[in-house]
Amino acid sequence: MNSNSATPGTAPLVLVDGSSYLYRAFHALPPLVTSTGQPSGAVRGVTSMLRALQRDYPASTIAVVFDAKGKTFRDDLYGDYKSHRPPMPDDLRAQIEPIHQIVVAMGLPMLIIDGVEADDVIGTLALQAQQSQLPVVISTGDKDMAQLVGPGITLVNTMSNTVLDSDGVRDKFGIGPELIIDYLALLGDKSDNIPGVPGVGEKTALALLQQLGGLDAIYADLPRVAELDFRGAKKMPEKLAEHRELAYLSYLLATIKVDVELPQSANQLANASPDQAALKALFSELEFKSWLRELEAGDSSPTAPLSEQGALLAPPAAVAPLQVETVLTEPQLQQWLDRLAQAELFAVDTETTSLNYMEAQLVGISLAVEPGCACYIPFGHDYLGAPPQLSRERVLAALQPLLEDPALAKVGQNIKYDMSVFAEHGIELAGVAFDTMLESYVLDSVASRHDMDSLARHYLNTATTAFSDIAGKGASQLTFNQIALEQAAPYAAEDADITLRLHRQLWPAITAQPSLQQLFETIELPLVAVLSKIERNGALIDRQQLQRQSAELSERLAELQDQAWQLAGQEFNLSSPKQLGEILFDKLNIPVLKKTAKGAASTKEEVLAELALEYPLPKVILQHRGLAKLKSTYTDKLPTMVNARTGRLHTSYHQAGTATGRLSSSDPNLQNIPIRTEEGRRVRQAFVAAPGSLLLAADYSQIELRIMAELSADAGLRQAFADGLDIHSATAAEVFGVELEAVTGEMRRSAKAINFGLIYGMSAFGLARQLQIGRKQAQEYIDRYFQRYPGVQDFMQSTRTSAADRGYVETLFGRRLYLPEINDRNAMRRQAAERTAINAPLQGSAADLIKIAMLKVDSWLTEQQLHSKIIMQVHDELVLEVPADELETVRNGVRQLMEGAAALSVPLIVDIGVGASWDEAH
Repeated sequence: MNSNSATPGTAPLVLVDGSSYLYRAFHALPPLVTSTGQPSGAVRGVTSMLRALQRDYPASTIAVVFDAKGKTFRDDLYGDYKSHRPPMPDDLRAQIEPIHQIVVAMGLPMLIIDGVEADDVIGTLALQAQQSQLPVVISTGDKDMAQLVGPGITLVNTMSNTVLDSDGVRDKFGIGPELIIDYLALLGDKSDNIPGVPGVGEKTALALLQQLGGLDAIYADLPRVAELDFRGAKKMPEKLAEHRELAYLSYLLATIKVDVELPQSANQLANASPDQAALKALFSELEFKSWLRELEAGDSSPTAPLSEQGALLAPPAAVAPLQVETVLTEPQLQQWLDRLAQAELFAVDTETTSLNYMEAQLVGISLAVEPGCACYIPFGHDYLGAPPQLSRERVLAALQPLLEDPALAKVGQNIKYDMSVFAEHGIELAGVAFDTMLESYVLDSVASRHDMDSLARHYLNTATTAFSDIAGKGASQLTFNQIALEQAAPYAAEDADITLRLHRQLWPAITAQPSLQQLFETIELPLVAVLSKIERNGALIDRQQLQRQSAELSERLAELQDQAWQLAGQEFNLSSPKQLGEILFDKLNIPVLKKTAKGAASTKEEVLAELALEYPLPKVILQHRGLAKLKSTYTDKLPTMVNARTGRLHTSYHQAGTATGRLSSSDPNLQNIPIRTEEGRRVRQAFVAAPGSLLLAADYSQIELRIMAELSADAGLRQAFADGLDIHSATAAEVFGVELEAVTGEMRRSAKAINFGLIYGMSAFGLARQLQIGRKQAQEYIDRYFQRYPGVQDFMQSTRTSAADRGYVETLFGRRLYLPEINDRNAMRRQAAERTAINAPLQGSAADLIKIAMLKVDSWLTEQQLHSKIIMQVHDELVLEVPADELETVRNGVRQLMEGAAALSVPLIVDIGVGASWDEAH
């Protein structure tokens, strides 16, 4: 974040919107209190942000501006300005004075000016600095401040680590800083109760501004508005004329004042020396122990980062340059064996020849027992002139007792890979106590990517060595065994060292939130070994069947291509969006429904799906795309992915790949094989059982709807499940007001669309399109549904409100999903976040539940010493390969374990099928 100057060599003036961060810290952090009950979460958040700014801008003056109590000039202009805002929470009010005291004790100028807002003070200072050629960085989460951006003035948001200059504003809003006030005048601002022009939404406001200019230009040429290209343009001149006074009032309210009389000018602001005694007293009273220790040690360096979701992390410990030992002799090896045996925790990382865990050969192992000191034990480097190394057999034999000792705690980064590689080399890794990838994921699934390089940058402010830096790129990239030890050892040792340092940084943040610690310790971490086992079990496929299907698909694709050419009246490349767009929209004059970011007519799948309801060519294109993807992804590719040694497919499951907690898989992706088409089911037919065995598929029935009944506590929904009713028929009976026996197939289909549509935030418009009915009728269906199931509507509304207040939602099992855009001023982004807020607890709880089921089933299979094994996990389903003589035992055991995985107020039901193939068993 060190874009520290707009003028070379000049440190910028940093202006902090203290009021913005006060509220954001209060809502982002958990409700922290001291042992005496004093609220402290917002104080910690704001203080952490200020320390981070000091770290990022060490040569800058940092001034903090807060709103004053009482009314401002905007209240005189408009009596309803901010009138809808609830009073400040008592817990937040109690933290304002301590925050002010800490700012002053840190030696930072603090400004609170009566009659204006913090924005106006910042705007005045920013323009003063600009006139003096002094670059300015405004630290805020308030997008209104984008109007201030210009030469030498940028915005930075330390919580999201984003910086906005003029180009950034244009990219983000679609208009430059000079039109932000006009944009707010037209659109209004709900958070400040600025009215705007009724009937003008985001798209309309942007269309007016982008095509005509600012408010004055629009009102100077109202007749031209009717000619613009946006929905409702013809009636818009009348609306604008009617609400002209409201538009200009909104313009005044949204304009940041830049001529406030201030006690100090921008050039006079300066940092003072910190008052160490005052800081110690404040940190002691507020129980900020890590910062207090720094002060007592004489280190006041501002190093405590705030993770994006607001979880406070301890400052990264200062670490000396990494000391790397390359272990090449027996005495060195023995010394490290002794250190590992005595360590409370050590980090372990493998270096191999491949990312494919089934094919990877171990080249070396890196270890760390304390930050700043790590070793690399090479035994597989084979380049010309490689120094003598200890043999692979010797090293693995020496390390095996330690690696397999459950009493010796280990930490790794994505340790499932290392576990699988070790297993393929005869070592069953035990004692895995932590995985930094999963620690980051549990702490916040959306705040950062969870690979080591990203985590090191995010949490340690450290840039790691990229593999391409030592191995090269592309076709000429070396494998690790070909890399000289002078480069390989520091790279490998760094991995172990960074892993240990990341754990020390992340784990305290998790233990501060007991629900997250329990999630990590009881679900995510134990699942690592289970997934490793499932991956290595692999799935058997019938390669010949897939090859036959590929040939048939080639013929069918050729037929569809001919059919498309006939409908188009010419030959064209069906895979070319440009050529397809020309055919559809230029030649056939099919209406354009959506445009790309560059203004071209969109031919994306959702657009073609809507067009296919009325036009034959888009329907053929969709069929062609679906079959082509099936062929390239599965029928062509799967036979080539079979492991030569095992004769099976071995996928990779990813625990940190989705925001909600659901597993994803790759190489191959087993989650996306179609099940509703005949061709997709044929791919599943190719997944077969070994001779003498059968496949057993155990699938949770309507799990997300059952979780909706649990979370919403709706009596009608719970009763329907308790009575064992078909939930879609029961919903149809309620919505259409008929007896259960009178429900028709069409009614059930509509009810199913409503049940699942509501989970994913479907609107009346979306439901109407899916059922091919009028929007009014669709809205009547939804209204009737909520009348019959009022608890569901209450749950959805309370979830939106809670998510907006807290910034996150939780699953039944304590998993959190943070929603950075839940309070976004952009309506589309905010509404998307609200839909996610409703769906995430349902989908996330279902994800947690299937993980618990996997743990229980795997443990039971092991305890019972059965030969049956889990070979796949797809969505809400477990697939096992079961010897025929164990079938009834496993069928009964799996059902009992999965249905008993959690105690809910509605019964969990598992559908179990058995067959020679996955399709037969499903």
